[in-house]
Amino acid sequence: MLKHGILGLINNGDKTGYEIMTVFRDSLKHFWTVQTSQIYRELQTMEKAGWIRQQSVPQAGKPDKNVFSITPAGHDELLRWLRDDNLPAGVRNPFLMKTFFMGELPVEDNIAFFRAFQEASVFPDEGKQASAKADLYQQAVKQPEKAIYWKLTIEFGRMYEKMQREWCEYCIRELEAFQLRKKNMQPDSPAAAAVQEEEA
Repeated sequence: MLKHGILGLINNGDKTGYEIMTVFRDSLKHFWTVQTSQIYRELQTMEKAGWIRQQSVPQAGKPDKNVFSITPAGHDELLRWLRDDNLPAGVRNPFLMKTFFMGELPVEDNIAFFRAFQEASVFPDEGKQASAKADLYQQAVKQPEKAIYWKLTIEFGRMYEKMQREWCEYCIRELEAFQLRKKNMQPDSPAAAAVQEEEA
């Protein structure tokens, strides 16, 4: 999947490895995280596959830079991937796997965990900065009409993040309510005494 994302970026215009990483940082990071080492590793694989070619470009007073461009075979592979409707089946979410087993931890720890997750955000400004970056890229690429699809992914990220915050708030309310019920059921609580009297 990563190699096809890189292929799509190079298809929008020749880029160095640094420029590819910059685009990831400014836009694709909202739904796909990547390390610089992964990008360069994939570039080597893609070059061996004949999808891209590398050219050394001289720079005045600086070391030569390596610029990657897409080949016809690479463009064919990009189109094949885009038309492939075999999406991964099922859902794999490490966060939900962890949540499923959180009963092993104190409730207080889990409430703090959800609060921290709720506050974490890749859209701290509600996506305004990401939308501005999409506008800049729209001006830079050969076919600016493609930028509408970038905005679609940004909007998905904003909606998904909103859902996550609401879900965290729900989890916190449920856990706090559980804490309250547990507290009320302590042996010396009025609720527990009432239950004991009924049982007697």
